[in-house]
Amino acid sequence: MQLRHVRTLLAPQDGTARVTCMAWSANSGRFAVCTADRVVLLYDEHGERRDKFSTKPADAKYGRKSYVVKGMAFSPDSTKIAIGQTDNIVYVYRIGEEWGDKKVICNKFIQMGTLCGGVEQFDCCLRRSIYKNKFEMTYVGPSQVIVKNRSTGTRVVLKSHYGYEIDEVKILGKDRYLVAHTSDTLLLGDISSNKLSEVAWQGSGGNEKFFFDNENVCMIFNAGELTLVEYGNNDILGSVRTEFMSPHLVSVRINERRQRGVEENKRLAYLIDIKTIATVDLVGSYNAGTISHDSKIDWLELNETGHKLLFRDKKMRLQLYDVESSTKTTILNYCSYVQWVPGSDVVVAQSRNNLCIWYNIDAPERVTMFPLKGDIVDLERNDGKTEVIVSEGVNTVSYTLDEGLIEFGTAIDDGDYHRATAFLETLEMSTETEAMWKTLSRLALEARQLHVAERCFAALGNMAKARFLHETNAIADQAAQEHGGDGTDHYLVRARLAMLDKNYKLAEMIFLEQNATEEAMDMYQELHMWDECIVVAEAKGHPMLDKLRRGYYQWLLDTQQEEKAGEVQEGQGDYLAAISLYLRAGLPAKAARLAMSRDELMTNGDVINRISTALIRGELYEQAGDLFEKVGNPRKALECYCKGSAFLKAVELARLAFPAEVVKLEEAWGDHLVQQKQLDAAINHYIEARCSIKAIEAALGARQWKKAIYILDLQDKQTAAKYYPKIAQHYAALQEYQVAEELYIKGDQTKDAIDMYTQAGLWEQAHKLAIKCMSQEDVSVLYITQAQEMEKQGKFKEAERLYITVDEPDLAITMYKKCKMYDEMVCLVAKYHKDLLSDTHLHLGKELEAEGRLQEAEYHYLEAKDWKATVNMYRVNDMWEEAYRVAKAHGGTNSYKHVAYMWAKSLGGEAAVKLLSKFGLLEMAIDHAADSGVFEFAFELARLSMKQKMPEIHLKYAMFLEDEGKFEEAEAEFIKAGKPKEAVLMFVHNQNWDAAQRVAEAHDPGSVADVLVGQARFAFEQREFQKAEAFLLRAQKPELAIKYYKEADMWSEALRICKEYVPSRLEELQEECGREAAKKGSGGTEGLLEQAREWEQAGEYARAVDCYLKVRISNNSVLMEKCLLKAAELAIKFLGQSQSMEVTRTVAPQLVAMKKYSSAAELYLNLDLIREAIDAFIEGEEWSKAKRVAKELDPRSEEYVDQRYKEYLKNQGKVDSLVGIDVMAALDMYAEQEQWEKCLEVAAKQNYKVLHKYVALYATHLIREGSWDKGLSLYVHHGAPANPQNFNIYKRLFVEMVNASGMNCAEAYSSWADLRDVLFSLCENLVKSSEANTPAHEEFETMLLISHYYATRSAAQGVKQLDTVAAKLSISLLRHTELLPADKAFYEAGIAAKAVNWENMAFIFLNRFLDLSDAIEEGNLDSLDHSDFQNTDIPFEVHLPAHQHVPEENREEARDWVLTMSMDQRLEQVLPQDDRDTYEASLVAANTGVRSLPCVLTGYPVLRNKIEFKRPGREANKDTWNKFLMAVKTSHSPACQDVLKFLSQWCGGLPSTGFSFQ
Repeated sequence: MQLRHVRTLLAPQDGTARVTCMAWSANSGRFAVCTADRVVLLYDEHGERRDKFSTKPADAKYGRKSYVVKGMAFSPDSTKIAIGQTDNIVYVYRIGEEWGDKKVICNKFIQMGTLCGGVEQFDCCLRRSIYKNKFEMTYVGPSQVIVKNRSTGTRVVLKSHYGYEIDEVKILGKDRYLVAHTSDTLLLGDISSNKLSEVAWQGSGGNEKFFFDNENVCMIFNAGELTLVEYGNNDILGSVRTEFMSPHLVSVRINERRQRGVEENKRLAYLIDIKTIATVDLVGSYNAGTISHDSKIDWLELNETGHKLLFRDKKMRLQLYDVESSTKTTILNYCSYVQWVPGSDVVVAQSRNNLCIWYNIDAPERVTMFPLKGDIVDLERNDGKTEVIVSEGVNTVSYTLDEGLIEFGTAIDDGDYHRATAFLETLEMSTETEAMWKTLSRLALEARQLHVAERCFAALGNMAKARFLHETNAIADQAAQEHGGDGTDHYLVRARLAMLDKNYKLAEMIFLEQNATEEAMDMYQELHMWDECIVVAEAKGHPMLDKLRRGYYQWLLDTQQEEKAGEVQEGQGDYLAAISLYLRAGLPAKAARLAMSRDELMTNGDVINRISTALIRGELYEQAGDLFEKVGNPRKALECYCKGSAFLKAVELARLAFPAEVVKLEEAWGDHLVQQKQLDAAINHYIEARCSIKAIEAALGARQWKKAIYILDLQDKQTAAKYYPKIAQHYAALQEYQVAEELYIKGDQTKDAIDMYTQAGLWEQAHKLAIKCMSQEDVSVLYITQAQEMEKQGKFKEAERLYITVDEPDLAITMYKKCKMYDEMVCLVAKYHKDLLSDTHLHLGKELEAEGRLQEAEYHYLEAKDWKATVNMYRVNDMWEEAYRVAKAHGGTNSYKHVAYMWAKSLGGEAAVKLLSKFGLLEMAIDHAADSGVFEFAFELARLSMKQKMPEIHLKYAMFLEDEGKFEEAEAEFIKAGKPKEAVLMFVHNQNWDAAQRVAEAHDPGSVADVLVGQARFAFEQREFQKAEAFLLRAQKPELAIKYYKEADMWSEALRICKEYVPSRLEELQEECGREAAKKGSGGTEGLLEQAREWEQAGEYARAVDCYLKVRISNNSVLMEKCLLKAAELAIKFLGQSQSMEVTRTVAPQLVAMKKYSSAAELYLNLDLIREAIDAFIEGEEWSKAKRVAKELDPRSEEYVDQRYKEYLKNQGKVDSLVGIDVMAALDMYAEQEQWEKCLEVAAKQNYKVLHKYVALYATHLIREGSWDKGLSLYVHHGAPANPQNFNIYKRLFVEMVNASGMNCAEAYSSWADLRDVLFSLCENLVKSSEANTPAHEEFETMLLISHYYATRSAAQGVKQLDTVAAKLSISLLRHTELLPADKAFYEAGIAAKAVNWENMAFIFLNRFLDLSDAIEEGNLDSLDHSDFQNTDIPFEVHLPAHQHVPEENREEARDWVLTMSMDQRLEQVLPQDDRDTYEASLVAANTGVRSLPCVLTGYPVLRNKIEFKRPGREANKDTWNKFLMAVKTSHSPACQDVLKFLSQWCGGLPSTGFSFQ
């Protein structure tokens, strides 16, 4: 709880003046205090006193002091206050809504029933906060918050009716709407109208989205659900599911325009999905309608009454939907703006450069249009004026609408038709006015305001209706006078209105209800509706019935209505009279119908002649044809059918009577359909007539593009070429560019395909195609020209893509540079010129720096890793803080220190000291200044802050002066720095020996020796060795003399001095001398050789050997070889066995490395190192010597040499040489190198077993590579041995082939024949092997049978007469689906059955295929239904294919066909059966279990009329066999001949039919 004292409202009195009571108003806007004087003081919420009034006693006779006020309370609306007094009464005072209103007692209730008088005001709350600096939130209690607008002072009390604690309060929607959560409810409010709502709401983590576009209702989206809450209502108005949250896709109307007779009108329209709108009546909570559209919807809005809906789709089409009638109308084909005019049903829209206005939306075709120059931006309706605001560039123009026309619509909606009539009478007649009169007339009739309707029809010029209504009004007025009311309920009025509505049955019913039969009959007679009149007369048993009938017939004849008269006669059974009347009426078709329906008339030749003549004369040829056909004259019937273009009947007749004329009729039928513009229907007739060109042109004309492509693909290339581009243009227009490209290419119009891609902006595809048919230069010119055009239009991204496509990134970079689009430029440089990226950043940095864009320049400098340039840029611009920042962030450890130093230097004096001290860099700065030669600054800093650094600076200054050659000044500084020795060394270095001696003697006597050493060094450099030696000896530095002699390569002098003055180092110096000689090049070598010779002559052979071995000459191999051999020779001759062995093992490898293999080998042989000698010869590839040494000295090593020689040949790839040594190894190498042809050639020379080992390896390799067809060819060429290790290869070849696509055609015969022949060869070999009659043998026999079926099917597919054989083979293969991909097998069987019109089987097989296809998608066969295949030999248990074997397009076609056929009642969804009551293709009889043999040509069971072959178990159906032989003879098909040749081998010969394979 927070308490804050605000102010004192009432100051304390001097005496006793107790305040008796106080009270706050409900809206917290008023505060009342009653004093001891019984006066009520009224304060506002700020504590300002605004009013007061005195109370009164219950009875005036007791006086004003006879009571005390004990309590007060405000009414809920804060306009009244109740005051309770001790004289047993409560007065209720009306204090009004405004301050200063008169105070009066409005009620009273008689009841039975502080000493100092100070009042303090306290503001009491739990907490208070300021929201957006606009609102003050005061949390009075956990469930109550006062929201106060700080600028206007208005207050709203937000309170939970359920007492829940209120969480954070938010003010949204342009600071107008309140939103707050409690644990179980949601509080919403409109601050402007003070309407508050609290609805049940379960917490959703604050993920709700609130929309406040509608003043009456809040839209809340949460987790795909739209909830509507009406302000001021504590129940949720409605809730629906939708994913579309845009306010443009939801429209809510809440009682926005009151209608007569409608209490509550609350409507909602929203999107169910992107193409479907739902409308909901929120009052009744039901769906008022659903609108499905063909395109995506991007805007919708209901009118104010919710009865009409406007919506627009992505194609910019504007649609109007009438919710009551559920009708949809397109009112604009292009709409960029649309809005309902507020307070009316008038619509304003913009269609390109036109302003469109519908004053009467009930007649959407009536639209008023005005030209516009700009775009509509708003619609305003104020003060009886409606204006459309249009932006025309910089100007804004308003167009005023006709308010009168708008007012008409409002009057109609209000049901005030007299006002609408009065308004229309002021207008001139126009299309809009006429539409409004029509609308008003319809509404007036519906409302039975007949005088208004009469006026409307008069205005419309419909005098007949106006007169009719005038008479009706007279009847109604008379009925009103007689019976009261408006007279419209009188039966005559109701009947006449029904007649006006052409609802004569209703009028009849009204008359008959009143027993006014005569009036009903009069009505019908007046309307010449004799049939209805007679029906009424019959129903009522009217005495005038016969007279009516005679009068009716006579009237028909008088009015020349012979047809109707004929119908009357026909109805009475007088058919000849009826026919005569029909012919008189010029209705021979009706006469013909009657004649053909009566057998007695068909035998009357005279009647038939009369009718046929009349039919032909009236050009009713089809009916004449029907008549001739009925009387048995087919030729005459055919002629009539052709003349009457009744080609369906003509073709059906010709098929029966004149088969030769069917083709000609089909073509004529197609021509007729083309003339009738029925091109689609003409296509199939042209195909039947074999008129391919006409079929193609009809398909193109009918826009049946897929059908046209199908037909074209069957034509020769030359015929089809000119049609493909036309179809391609269509697909290009549909943006199906891939299809269009293929068609252009088929039509040899690749250039057009490129142009298509170019126009569509698909430059990558255009480029891919262009490089195939255009030169690279032409492609580049095309793309660069287009890119430059894009660049001019400001389409830089598109231009970049074009440049990149033709590998011209530099042009894109230049473009971006020219346009100063540096980010894009840098991206391209980074991608295509990474090496130039840093330079580019640097260049951009300099440009931006020159333009003063320092921050951007900094970015590029830093990207170029040149932070120094950034620092320098800021330094030049005197922006030291930025320079320091960059240096510290991006420079090295000392960079920022250097910047700080430069900054301080620019400041100088005390400021510099302060800056450097701040950074802790003072000492470093002094050192840096001294090191940089800025001694004045260094002395200044040191003098001001660090005097202890002065000597150090003097020293550095001295060294600087020394470098500058100012030796005297330097001497003085060295002495100031306390470093006289440095001055001495300076003079020594400069050979000023006198000055050096002077300073040394005066300031540093210990440095005299240094002076002598310096003089000695100088003497050595001048090669005055004696003089130098003397100086050094004076300085007692003999070791320096030795050092200088060594450096001068005067080793003898060095040894002399050493021997004389430092004898202890003599031996060490001698060794060093030897080492130095060895290190030196040729000069050193000569020294080593000389020394070695001396050692040799002295008999020190070990040392001589060491010297020879130390010789290293890279440029003289001959001398090197001599040294090595000499060392080995001396070792062998004069040293011990172990030493000579060690030397040899050192020398020989070096000789080998020098390629002196023979010398190395001889060395090894001298010490009996036979294996090492052999290795040396092998290393030198001297194989004959190696073999000879092995043979003569170590026969056990011969095998080792041979093995090494083989390895050598292998490694060198000399396989041909290896063949002569190890043929199997050579074959393995051929296989490893994939030289398969050479491998098989060599293997073939060995034996059958070796050959087939490598054939198997090659076949396995080919199968892995996906070339199973080549693997199959291997076994065709080399045969198929019955080796068990090959079985997996044979099976894999079979599996690959049956799973391959594109094998269900005549062209695949050779592949199937190869597989069949290989498996036949294998089975023949198995019979002769140990694998005979094993499960593997049986499986291969089954595979052979399957392959034979496939091969025979391909052969049959190439011969038209054998299409049923091919279909039967596809069906027979289904019994082997345990080895075949089931989905593919059923698809091929279904398609084959469909092709030969076996629709029952086709339906079942394709249905099974679709089930399998779905099972493949689901990954299991559990849901497969086997009921169609009970009692057949088609297996239920099949392997689930790993993937779909049939393309998606073919699957969809099959699905569509199955769906279509499933609706066909004629289709029997069962498999056909034969005499066994068994499925005709099943080998096993369902009832007996007897198994029949399969026909070798179809796989169907052989039941009777069989042909038996020599080999047992081989039979054929005789009819099929003869049909096959006849097809082979007539077609001369090589494939079919090959099938017979195979059958001859497989079946042990053919029956004696006299057939030849030639």
